[in-house]
This record gives sequence, structure tokens and C-alpha cells, in this order.
Amino acid sequence: MDLGLLVKAAIMGVVEGLTEFLPISSTGHLILAGALLGFDDDKAKVFDIAIQTGAILAVIIVYWQKIRDTLIALPTQRRAQRFALNVLIAFFPAVVLGLLFGKMIKENLFTPAVVASTFIIGGFIILWAEKRPPAAVRINDVDEMSPWDALKVGLVQCLAMIPGTSRSGATIIGGMLLGLSRKAATDFSFYLAIPTLIGAGGYSLVKERGLLTAADLPMFAVGLLFSFLSAWLCVRWLLRYISSHSFVPFAWYRIAFGIVVLATAWSGLVTWAA
Repeated sequence: MDLGLLVKAAIMGVVEGLTEFLPISSTGHLILAGALLGFDDDKAKVFDIAIQTGAILAVIIVYWQKIRDTLIALPTQRRAQRFALNVLIAFFPAVVLGLLFGKMIKENLFTPAVVASTFIIGGFIILWAEKRPPAAVRINDVDEMSPWDALKVGLVQCLAMIPGTSRSGATIIGGMLLGLSRKAATDFSFYLAIPTLIGAGGYSLVKERGLLTAADLPMFAVGLLFSFLSAWLCVRWLLRYISSHSFVPFAWYRIAFGIVVLATAWSGLVTWAA
């Protein structure tokens, strides 16, 4: 295996892990990083989705106590059953809409204008969401959510199919606008990421398995490892950060990055072909 390719896989893994769970869109960052590294062919696109599994493993480890307790209590305790049901309810809309419109979105929306617009618009939405009065918060813990709350967050997650939106950004900020506290919205976003990202990674690998060979295993292994390590650090940092900070810095970062997207596309530095 080419050492240079493994270094590129490691860099892409770090980019995935650091951006997947922040409200800044991992997709836009991976496209930009892949173009700059010359790591943007069809196989690389499968790689970008597959290494999400490494990032989600970090979430499972960080939240292991809650996940373990829920699995143990699932047969007998109503609270655990309601929590598991809420995650499944929130997961369902993305499955349906992804299967129906995923191909069309990939073919038509992966353009600099769309990605830059969603980055910038998302930034302003975050600024708006952070101005909520304290009275707007009605849910302080994920166990207080109803199935209707979960469905609404799941529908908001579907906005992330538009490239540049950010899955975590849509679910966290959407959850806040729907009445969840910053902590509850962030926690539920992470729990919802588990079936969403594992499902997306598995589906992509199965669908595009003809592109892959055994020789690709080292590349994927390196990407998964670095995605896991960087995501583990990022998730732990984010949970500490939100205890005393808002998402406003991420909003301004999104606006600035949207401008960068337009600049790199206009200069020809980045090719945005789906």
C-alpha cells in the first residue's frame, strides 16, 4: 500500500472526526480536503462515508453507560423503551427520504452555490437560535422527550441531506428551536447519529462494493482509526464546551467557510462534481 495514500487517509479521518459532530458540516470539509489532497475519486467518496463508522464508535464509547443501561433495562423499564423508541422514530424519516431522494440530491445539489448557501444560511440560523429566551426551553433531558418531539427532530435531520447543512447542526439547532436545552439537543443528536451513520456507512459499502478490493483494507483501517481518535477527542471537548458556551462561534465559522467554498470553486481549486 502506498504510504502517501495512507497519510491522505489519516488526514481525511481526522477531518471527518473533527467535523462530524460539530454544527459545521463534515461533507463540505471532506470535499474541500479531498480536492486539495487529490483524494476525490469514486472510491474516495465511499471512503468518506465508510469512515463515519469510526467516528460513531467514539460516540458509543463516550455514551456507553447510558447505552448499556438502556439495553439492560429495555425488556422491563418503560423509560428505556421510550428512549429507544424515540431514537428509532427520529431515525426513520432519514431512511425513507434518503432512499427516495438520495441519488437525486447527489446528482443535483453538490454544487458550490448550494454548499456555500447552506453553510451561510445555517450560520445565521444558529445566531437566531442562540437568542432564544430561557422560557423557550421545555426539555432538559433526552428522557423527557415524547415520540412527537423525536419525530420532529428526525424530520429536521432530513435537512442534512442538503450538502453543507450538517447533520449535527440540523439536529442540535433544530432541537433547540423545538424546545430542547442545548445539552439535551446535543445528547439526542449523538444518540441519533449511531443508527444514522452506521446505516449510511453500511449501505454505501454494500452498494459500492464493486469499487473495493482487499488491497483497500489498510486505507480504510487507517481512516477509521484516525476518525475514531479525533471524534473521541472532539465529542469529549464539545460536551465540556456547551456547559458554559454557546454555538455562536460555529455560526461565524460557517459563514466564513461558506465564503471559502465559493472562493475555491471560483478559482478552480476544488471540483464539485458528484
